[in-house]
Amino acid sequence: MALVIITWDLACQFNNTDHHTELNGTDRLIVRRGQAFTINLYLNSGSYQPGYSQLHITAETGPQPEEQYGTRAVFGLSNEIDDTCWSAAVSSPPGDTVCLSVCAAPDAPIGRYVLTLDGRIQFDFTLLFNPWCPRDVVYIDSEEKLAEYVLAQDGIIFRGDAEYPVPLAWYFGQFEEGILDACLRILDMNPKHRRNPGKDCSGRRNVIYVTRVLSAMINSNDRDYGVLEGCWKDTFDGGMSPMSWRGSVQILRTWSSTSCLPVRFGQCWVFAAVACSVSRALGIPCRVVTNYYSAHDTNSNLVIERYLNEKGEIDSSTRDMIWNYHCWVESWMTRPDLPPGFDGWQASDPTPQEKSEGVFCCGPVPVRAIKEGELTFKYDAAFVFAEVNADLVYTLKYNDGSTRKIVNDQKVGQKISTKSVGRDEREDITHLYKYPEGSAEERQVFEKANHQNKLLQQKGNPGLHITIKLSTGIRKGCDFDVFAIVSNNTEENKKCRLVFASRAVSYNGIIGRECGFKDLLNVELAPGGGERKVPLSLNYSKYCTNLTEDNLIRLGALLIDYSTKEAVMAMRDIVLDDPEIKIRILGEPKEKRKLAAELTLQNPLPEPLQGCCFTIEGANLTGGSSIAEKLASPIEPGQEAKVKIYFTPTQSGLRKLVVDFDSDKLGHVRGYKNVIIGK
Repeated sequence: MALVIITWDLACQFNNTDHHTELNGTDRLIVRRGQAFTINLYLNSGSYQPGYSQLHITAETGPQPEEQYGTRAVFGLSNEIDDTCWSAAVSSPPGDTVCLSVCAAPDAPIGRYVLTLDGRIQFDFTLLFNPWCPRDVVYIDSEEKLAEYVLAQDGIIFRGDAEYPVPLAWYFGQFEEGILDACLRILDMNPKHRRNPGKDCSGRRNVIYVTRVLSAMINSNDRDYGVLEGCWKDTFDGGMSPMSWRGSVQILRTWSSTSCLPVRFGQCWVFAAVACSVSRALGIPCRVVTNYYSAHDTNSNLVIERYLNEKGEIDSSTRDMIWNYHCWVESWMTRPDLPPGFDGWQASDPTPQEKSEGVFCCGPVPVRAIKEGELTFKYDAAFVFAEVNADLVYTLKYNDGSTRKIVNDQKVGQKISTKSVGRDEREDITHLYKYPEGSAEERQVFEKANHQNKLLQQKGNPGLHITIKLSTGIRKGCDFDVFAIVSNNTEENKKCRLVFASRAVSYNGIIGRECGFKDLLNVELAPGGGERKVPLSLNYSKYCTNLTEDNLIRLGALLIDYSTKEAVMAMRDIVLDDPEIKIRILGEPKEKRKLAAELTLQNPLPEPLQGCCFTIEGANLTGGSSIAEKLASPIEPGQEAKVKIYFTPTQSGLRKLVVDFDSDKLGHVRGYKNVIIGK
């Protein structure tokens, strides 16, 4: 007996809250697979009779839905919900209102669906991955981790340097208005969908497939309607500096509203942050990871080779690079396509570096596979292994044409970092990628990976030693000294040449202009530990125009032994501190109550700041957009820039107010404040 349905209620408020999607809004049905949702059906006459009343239901996604591809499901009423497949059951007593529970299969393709009842009544809903469902491959058994890696709309990304990690607050904004639609549009614009939409929609049941599509589509290098265009030049004509982005929302909205033209410009932390926003929006647990001294190995030999001349200048003709830091993402999932033991965090990298299966993408590859040296595992294990394990080899080219290997203790893959769960502190996850240096397990991994360079490595000790020390209080605007400490541990007197150089450097290892240089041709070192401390002055007047927005200066000290032609080298990067933005919240933080942020920054430079502007942004704080306040006059040296910016929170809970200060001489200075919004 068919039911005569006159109207229905999708119970969006109840369902979306139950499925942890209510922050997307409650004006439409957004649910997760493997978990039942409820529809209220109001009947014209008669009532629902268990065992007699029937309901024919179809659920379809994509333009060419077919049962064999999982994009079409046909089912009827059961006595109870079966959460292993598409199913439906009535949970109300007999009467003229039917409470219908529907459950999507835990491996159903994600995306937009049409549900049809008895061929007559249709309504739309959106289906997402479900990390709360034990049958879903993205399941995480921890409410704390679900709150951090799926629900958190803001977070911390680490930049700076291995010696000085710098936290950068980021507004992921995955639940802001229009963002989920933009994320689904990314899937629909990918070339695989445009070539074969039926096959692509079927592939969306597989989180490995979806993650790989996102890795390719966050960048636009393949001219595939990707979200972001990369730029690693000094100028960003025709777009915005990557440093100017405070979050993903503006990027995703701009891409979606401009016919999917790539947004200009991104660099690695921006690519990773946008990938994290999209992953969380679709229900994939995700986090941004930073690898310090990250190798870009272009010829897959696990060796980054650099050549220096006697002045310490690096030959820049090689494409192999060491990035000061590099950001990618990790997504949580099981890997049924691999041997047991490789579930959990999987690394993928949306920053375009090398092609994988013909397109610019990378991953997902199990973090455990990197640790164990399983270089044949899908996807792109060898490339990620090199990022954290490549050997850095420096060779000195003498003026007479001869060459010598330089003893150098710089290590690739340091302080691999992510935000801690529930706290703003840095969590060091290097141990997830690498065994302890010098351990038997590390050697076994190098053997498995055929990393000959590391296996043959001997600790070279020519008796000469060099380190670089810093003075305290290294801030932008100051003059300061750095020191090369050289010592002779041999039993004979040494006469050496010391080249001590400093240059501006971009975070991706591109060397800029000189900031200070010293070439001492006659450094004499007494035997048995004879030591000298050689200072190098770095003056603001010299480095101010050479710095990039990364605020990095690379120090290099090269010591050459005249008698043996042996050379030792030390290298160190320094991060120049920006001034602090002081943030005060004026008023009682409550939902829908206007607040003011009082923002103050003191000019640390010996010259005025022009074109000053404060901007704030934050999830559920600023209406999904940014609010800016320009200063009318320049800020003189030592003076304070001060503004009040008003905003109205829309949701209770712990939120991050992300603040940016921009000016001609300081560039973008960032700050944030955690604000607890009451109900």
